[in-house]
Amino acid sequence: MTPVFSVTSEQLTAWLVTFLWPFVRILALLSTAPITSEATVPRQVRVALAAVLTLVIAPTLGAMPQVPVVSAAGAWLVIKQVLIGIAMGFAMRLVFAAVLAAGEYISLQMGLSFAAFFDATSGGQTMVVGRFLNMLAMLLFLAVDGHLLVLAALGESFHTLPISDAPFAAGGWMLLATQGGHVFESGLMLALPLVTALLTLNLAMGILNRASPQFSIFAVGFPLTLLAGIALLSVMVPHFLQMLQPRFDAALEAMMSVVRALGG
Repeated sequence: MTPVFSVTSEQLTAWLVTFLWPFVRILALLSTAPITSEATVPRQVRVALAAVLTLVIAPTLGAMPQVPVVSAAGAWLVIKQVLIGIAMGFAMRLVFAAVLAAGEYISLQMGLSFAAFFDATSGGQTMVVGRFLNMLAMLLFLAVDGHLLVLAALGESFHTLPISDAPFAAGGWMLLATQGGHVFESGLMLALPLVTALLTLNLAMGILNRASPQFSIFAVGFPLTLLAGIALLSVMVPHFLQMLQPRFDAALEAMMSVVRALGG
């Protein structure tokens, strides 16, 4: 006699809940974190990757809140997991926002502020130096296994801030806003060597033009500044990882700090 496999509605609900809550947090993180949030990554890839990660992580999380999915409490749990994932991804993206800011500062000093193109990721015009440094930062992020460290932090977040209907602590959002305020400072520190050297070059050409008025500063100033900027960039690029590694570590720590602060 062939055995009959039967599944009750309670079992289906329990399986759905076990998969849904972690899936929403993971998908929100992948949609905002570096690399996976790029416009060139299809949505289907992000959803499939989130589903695979959920199948790996969900069995280690223990019992889930017994909350109906189609209810006000269930909607609140979905919103809460989305906010947690977005906060973690945003905390990691701050490093790349600082790199873009550094590229903007360098472009302005080199005279390349007109060399901009539409960036689908930011939804606006991005200067070419900033886009170049951002792509380099992403490659270095992959080279140092930063994506694996982000996934490890994601798994740890389910134990630091378990899935529950408890309200958030206000300190978590304040900490995230404080971290966002450091973007301009970090971007300026990244660009400071080139900005200082190019500013010194511009001052030298200004003094030369003052001493010799027949010297056409506008004819030679722009190409000289551009060539000097490219030369300085070629010197800075081999040391870019040493400049970014402490910031990658700080961003990973900021992710977990935000999670701990949201949990109070």
